[in-house]
This record gives sequence, C-alpha cells and structure tokens, in this order.
Amino acid sequence: MKKKAIWIVLTFLMVMSLVLASCTKTTTTSSTTTATTTTTTTSTTITTFNIPTATTPTTSAVVTTATTTGHWWDSLGTPKYGGTMTMSTTGNYVDWDPYMQNGSPGCYNNYMEQLFCDKYVTDPSIWNFPINFLPPDYADGYMLTGWEMTASNVMTCHLRTDIYWQNIAPANGRQFVASDVVFHYNRLTGLGNGFTKDPWIGTGWNNVQSVTAPDKYTVVFTYVPGTSPLAIQIQLMTVGGGVNDFESPEAVAAYTNANNPAIIDWHRAIGTGAFILQDFVDGSSATFVKNPTYWGFDERWPQNRLPYLDKEKIIIVASKTTALAALRTGKIDGMGVAFADAASLKQTNPEIIQNVYAGGQETGVDARSDLAPFNDIRVREAMQMAIDINGIAANFYNGNATPWPSTLTQNQLGISGWGWPYPSWPQDLKDEYAYNPTKAKQLLAEAGFANGFTTNLLLQGSNSIANGDLYLIVQSSFAAIGINMSITVREDATWNSICLGANRSYPALCARALGCTGLTSDPFTELSKFTTGNMTNTPNISDPKIDGWRAQALAAQSVDEVKKILRDENEYIARLHLEISVADPSSFVMLQPWVKGVTGPSGAGWCWPGYNPNGNWIDHSGD
Repeated sequence: MKKKAIWIVLTFLMVMSLVLASCTKTTTTSSTTTATTTTTTTSTTITTFNIPTATTPTTSAVVTTATTTGHWWDSLGTPKYGGTMTMSTTGNYVDWDPYMQNGSPGCYNNYMEQLFCDKYVTDPSIWNFPINFLPPDYADGYMLTGWEMTASNVMTCHLRTDIYWQNIAPANGRQFVASDVVFHYNRLTGLGNGFTKDPWIGTGWNNVQSVTAPDKYTVVFTYVPGTSPLAIQIQLMTVGGGVNDFESPEAVAAYTNANNPAIIDWHRAIGTGAFILQDFVDGSSATFVKNPTYWGFDERWPQNRLPYLDKEKIIIVASKTTALAALRTGKIDGMGVAFADAASLKQTNPEIIQNVYAGGQETGVDARSDLAPFNDIRVREAMQMAIDINGIAANFYNGNATPWPSTLTQNQLGISGWGWPYPSWPQDLKDEYAYNPTKAKQLLAEAGFANGFTTNLLLQGSNSIANGDLYLIVQSSFAAIGINMSITVREDATWNSICLGANRSYPALCARALGCTGLTSDPFTELSKFTTGNMTNTPNISDPKIDGWRAQALAAQSVDEVKKILRDENEYIARLHLEISVADPSSFVMLQPWVKGVTGPSGAGWCWPGYNPNGNWIDHSGD
C-alpha cells in the first residue's frame, strides 16, 4: 500500500517564543511536563487558544474592511470573498477517506480537518513553514480550545464545541465530538470500535495504548510509558497527509465493508472542513464548493468567517508540459515547478510571482556500503571528492541551489537546531566533502583501485525525467577519477522493488529524486532512515549505534535530548560517507498575481491544494 508523505508542510524548526495575535498560546502554569522513574506525579503545562466568538453559520459573509493593526499581515491587503482557486496535481484520486492512503492525501485536506494546524499568525520573517516538519512551537490547536501533557506519556486535548460535520447524509450536520476522534484513531490503530488490525500506519503508532473520551469534548491519548513527549506531540500535530484527518463514523459504517475498508465512492466524502466535494471526474478533476455551515474563522482576521473562496478545483494533469501551459495561460493559479521551468516562466510571464526557498530535496548517490568496493570508506570518500557541489549549484542550477552536502537531516533542519548544518562542520570534515579529484584518485589507489573500477547506477524513472542531465554530470565526474559508471533507468515500481525494503537486490549504486536523506521530515522519521532493515536505508547499513540513537530519541523526555542525538548522529553519518551528496536544489512555487494571502512558499498561507483553512483569497482588481 502506498503511504503518502505529508506534502507541505512541511515541516519543518526553531524552538523559541513568539509574540502572536489572534490564536496565541498562554500557559496557566509556569512549569513544564516532567517525569522521573521514582514518582508518577507530573506538573502540567496547559496550552490554550483564543477562540473567536461563534456565530450562527450563514450562507454569505460580509467583506471585512482592512484596518491598520500593527500586525505583519496588514501588508497582505484586504481579504475578499468569492472566486475559484484552481490547482493541479499529477496523480488521480482513488479513495475518499484516509484509512488506506491509496490516493493522494492532499485531497482529504480539502474537506476534512485535523486537530492541529500551522500557526498562521507566525511572522514569516521568523518562520515561513518551508519544509514538512512542523515543530510543536509552530502548531495551533485549530479544532481545540487547549491541550496539555497530563503525564509524560499522556496528551489531553479539549475540543471546541462549535464544530459540525458537513450537512451530508448520513452525518447530516451533527456536532463533531470527542467520540469521533476516538473512532478515527481506533480505526487506524486497531484499538477499538470494532477495529483490531492496524491497516498501514508505521511502527511509531505502536506506542499508542489507548484513545479515550472521558466526556463529550475531551480526548485523552495514552502512550506506552517512556515514550518521548516530543514524539507524541509531533505525531498528533502533524499537518497534511491524511493520518490525522477525521472521517465520519456514520459514513464508514454505511459505505465500507471487509472487501472495501475505505470509502471509494466520491459521493460519500464527508468531513468538517471549509469545502464540500461537489464533483469528481475520474482522472480529470475534483471540484469543491464552500461549506455554508463551516465553523472556522481566520486567525489573522478573527472577525472573518472562512473560507474566503467560493470554490476550489484540482485538475489532474499527468503531463508537466500541459500543466505549465495552463499556468502560463492563467488556467492554473499556482504550482510548484523545477528550476529550469521557473526561469522560463519568468521570461514568458514576468507577472507571475516567484517564491524561491531552500528545497530540502537533496539529490545524491546511494552506495551499497555493505558490498565491495563501497564497503571501503576510502572509496566512498573518493567518490564524494569527485563531485563539485559548488560548481553544480552555480552552473547546473544557475545559483538556485544550496552548495552544501548533507548527512542525516537536511541543512534547513540543522540550521534551526534539529541536526548539524554544514556551516557548523569542522574544517577536517569539510575537506572530505570538498571537490578534490587529485585526492580522490589517491584514496582509490590506497583502497586498491589505482586503475579505478566499473559500476552501475540504477536511476528511478521519475528521477530520470527530473534529473537525468544531473546524473550525466555525476557520471563524467566519476570517470575523471577512473570510475566507469553506466546508468540504468528503471520505472518507479521496479526501482522500488530493487532498491528499497528488506529484499533490496541492487549490487552497486542507486539514485532517487530525494536522495538517501530524502525530504525533510520530523526528527524521529529522520532518525529511522539508516536503521537496520528500514526501507529508506538504501546503503543497507546495520549499525547498533545508529539503531540505538533512534531508540534513545523515542524515549527522550526533553527536546534538548532529541536535538543532541540528532547532532551526534549527523556527525557520525557524515564521517561514514553513507551517501554521496550532489546538490540541494532550491524549490519554486509560482503564483498568479491575483492569488492573495500567501505568506510562505509551501506552508502558512499556501493552499496546496486547499488544506490551509486560512488566508488565501482571489483579487482580480489589479489585473
């Protein structure tokens, strides 16, 4: 089954105090959660949220006149109601609730909701949500009035009382209550409500002992004692994807069975979100209309009932060329593009707004470090020295790339304290990653390969389309030090079966679009990448020290402990040269000038494709 990553997240990463408005955290006690092995007593920090006054839902909303409040979002202009936001995606939708995750999780977020969301009042100059990992300090309990860690392994959430299911049978607009939350997590973890089997969720959810509702508006998540409080918070606060989206228990009872455990008929899609699925054309488009009874308000303009848009539409376009043509002609309001396409669009459509940000999508070459010749660290170090990362960033990517190698966590995570960014490396390690073909040849000779050797790179089909020319540069770079590398392209499914999982059979090198380090995820996912048997452990390393670090992090009782583990493992992996880094290209999001309310490239304020319940509106007045 296909597990989709959280798209935007993204994520991503500082732990600091923020001066916020509208949806501001306040603590009712001054102590933080603690736990010891000698007592069961804990002190509790309660996080509460300022809730806009609920009003009777109406089918129309009054346009709010913008006033100068002294907030950073004043510069975004005056929110306007009405209009349609049109986005694009490459994959079709095949199910309509998050149980099996067979479809694109981005679609769930158009009509379903989660307990937490990005803290949209965060000043983008402090953090603009550019990557998948959402640190707890930048999460808001959108569906909550507050939450607290009532013990180091227990998280208690307090629901708002004004949330309602969409007025679609069989939910019929009833109130959203704590038992709905319990149903969802019992269904996904097999812990109750008649569900006894975990359908697909990863091992991180095995630590959940129970999800209970002591009253109508309170939900208690209890984890195995010793589970890291940070791991609990990150898991439940994850935004995007589908795992934390809520489906209607009535719809599940009415429209699923043992043969079809997920809702597969789009007519049965029900949530509590700002939009209702109005129409779906298989392989073509999904159309969503404004939910007239939606409960939510804009955190930045708390007097404004959401959503601003009347309609959202996702067109399914498999061809990148077709999607780019639609963007150029204004048929699509925004999309992410590769660096070469961004440059072309800037020439043909100078009016399009271009957001550029550090991508966190390193390209690289993964070597089977358990097989010769790559089990010799001198060979791996030589291959790294053959790659001119600075030259690739400057010339191939025209300066739109970060010229830094990466190890376990991507540099953007490290800069914010969740890793070990390249600028912090000691000079001796930087020298091992510097372009130095002379030293590379010397290392190969010391390893017994003075005349080089012949090898093969397995390239993922989708990666070949996106980065084929890049790996020709890698091929040429290796040839310069005597390594003759052929390139074999395999379609994605075949590549996955050969390169990932316990049965990986590739004997040499492989490369995928996100490299071995992959897209930036939460710290615990990052720490699993090189653990024994993990499907993303493409170097196929089995190291008790690496395995132990992840176990320690999952039991860590403080954020600082987790950060220290990430820092130490990053250095350890960097010195092992488990991946040959190539480049960290920038990412681009292109927006039509009439798209307003956007405050970040892929997170706060960016509707991709519509899961942000705040902030985006259409304004054609300046066209």
